[in-house]
Amino acid sequence: MPPKRSPDNALAKTREQFLTASDVDPHQVRDAILASWWRSRRWNVAADRIDLSYQRDPDLDTPLTRSALPVLRHLREHLDGQPISIILTDQAGLVLTRLDAGRDLDSHLDRVNLAPGFSYAEEHVGTNGIGTALEGGRPMQVFGHEHYAEHLEDLACAGVPIHHPISGKTVGAIDLTCWRRDADPLLMTLARSTAGQIQQAMLADSGIRELELLQEYLRTCRRTAGIVFALNNDVVMMNDTARHALDPAEQALLLTRAAEVLAGRNPTASLVVELPSGAKARMYCRPVRGEGRLTGGIVQVKMAEKPGAAALSTSPSPRAFLPGLVGSGGLWLRGCHQVRSVYSAGEWLTLEGEAGVGKLAVIRAIHQHDSPGAHFAVVDAATNGRGWLADVRREIDGGEGAVVIQHADRIGHAPLRALARLLEQARAGRTAPWVAMTMSQRHDAGDLADVLRFFPSTVELPPLRYHLEDVQALVPFFLARLVPDGRLTCSPEAMQMLCRSSWPGNIEQLWQVLRNIVQRRRSGSIQPDDLPPECRTVSRRLLSPLEAMERDAIVRSLLDWNGNKIKAAAALGMSRATIYRKIHEYGIVAPTK
Repeated sequence: MPPKRSPDNALAKTREQFLTASDVDPHQVRDAILASWWRSRRWNVAADRIDLSYQRDPDLDTPLTRSALPVLRHLREHLDGQPISIILTDQAGLVLTRLDAGRDLDSHLDRVNLAPGFSYAEEHVGTNGIGTALEGGRPMQVFGHEHYAEHLEDLACAGVPIHHPISGKTVGAIDLTCWRRDADPLLMTLARSTAGQIQQAMLADSGIRELELLQEYLRTCRRTAGIVFALNNDVVMMNDTARHALDPAEQALLLTRAAEVLAGRNPTASLVVELPSGAKARMYCRPVRGEGRLTGGIVQVKMAEKPGAAALSTSPSPRAFLPGLVGSGGLWLRGCHQVRSVYSAGEWLTLEGEAGVGKLAVIRAIHQHDSPGAHFAVVDAATNGRGWLADVRREIDGGEGAVVIQHADRIGHAPLRALARLLEQARAGRTAPWVAMTMSQRHDAGDLADVLRFFPSTVELPPLRYHLEDVQALVPFFLARLVPDGRLTCSPEAMQMLCRSSWPGNIEQLWQVLRNIVQRRRSGSIQPDDLPPECRTVSRRLLSPLEAMERDAIVRSLLDWNGNKIKAAAALGMSRATIYRKIHEYGIVAPTK
């Protein structure tokens, strides 16, 4: 349902007071709208007119539009002539298409430039369903006088960002706009449903394209033992030779050049690239097409010798990005390299990722390596109370080193405003420490928008399930920390089980598992029986305590009965159907002895 709104006259008066810099009663306007009004003021958006620049012929041949247009046309048919405009934009708020909604509404939307070729980003138009949804990264309803521009106050709109189903990036927005008098509680529900259908259509289309690219990549890998990449806008694949023969900077450079070639007029090209190490590499790019469209490209690389040096060996060897940062997975190394680039540039950073992926470890390692001896402070914003704000103020006043604000996505509305003021003062001062924030991968950016504007760069670290090959390096690394004398190793059978788990708790979960094992065994070789029940599952979500207890009981019973599900179910007092369902639900890999 639409949010509870103040009477139109009261809201109109509140908006007028805001525009004339008078005091505003915050109870008369929603928090999200008031925050958007403040952003609109800082962007110097005109409230009394809409005057937008026009971009002729926006690109309608994109994965977003190809997936969205059939969904939107179907929706138009089912609306049966109701005066609701259906609008699709790109990730910057540029209107790509608008389906007819009736002569009166269409004429009004033309007058306010809500039409293809015009951008309704918040920085151009102020508070509106499209721009405010994209700015906050969440669905947004804007009614009547909540709009910043007065020419929009006769409208009601519901905007929902569209996220790519694989990369998670915002690729556009769907907006449903009608007359304010016709606003219906189902407007937002319909917009959400439509965005979901578009994302499903994109997933189906992406799945086909990614499968074609994967098949060509595997064929190429079978034909050559050299360096092979495969890439498109959402996926990067590289073979073991590429991961071990090239450091992160070299990988990033080659991927960037390959993307430029594949996007150019001559996507089939051979060129020589000079790497940061001084070595030269010849890169061969080959586009992969499916159904007449470019689905990505395959890149093969041949290394040349450095002058006066032996040829570069491409035999696999363990490589760490920095001391203390173990792993050679492509996505992991790319994230580490991006963090280091932002740190080297002195830009403040937002680091995203699921809990336990190693966000703090990456920042700490880079800081200690690049600025040895410099001050490094960590402030946890998830602690009770607001004492952490005083800690942030003290670190900023210190003006040196680096400060990391953890769990920024858990900060409440009022503390966020206080934090924004602190950061603004720090930016205005002569000296300030380098500041980074960490947060979850899926966070609500609405209230965070005022704080995020101080952080020009955001990097995302991948979950461990996206670089499972690194488990083989992480296990001996962690065991060496836990048992420094090297008396404890991991058997191949146990390692196979560890590599097969999907680790919903990521690297931190792997560390805790090994810590618990070491409490019981401090020498010899870890065997499958030493592993906890969670390592016998492939569930991709963290279980509640009650679910974890049930899973552990099922695993123990299966172990007791040598994997016999019927006997295990009887011992637990379960039916056969129930234990089969639970095994599937928890992703339990039935043990065998």
